[in-house]
Amino acid sequence: MVKIRLQRFGSNKKPFYRVVAADVTSPRDGKFLEIIGTYDPLQTPALVNIDKEKAAKWIANGAKPTETVKSLFKKYSILDK
Repeated sequence: MVKIRLQRFGSNKKPFYRVVAADVTSPRDGKFLEIIGTYDPLQTPALVNIDKEKAAKWIANGAKPTETVKSLFKKYSILDK
């Protein structure tokens, strides 16, 4: 099973995330299948760069977004249905 989730980068108290498609058994910062975009919560406003085509492709293939990624998709109108 594939999930669309965040992969954390950055140092302590300065997070930066990649939005990736990854197998559910791989660790949070481990192996992934494809990078879909980035999320920087420290910018004002938060900087979100997500490739809509890649996200739609993975969801069409059965990938499930995590709750955090789902809220990012809703907030920034990534996948309008």
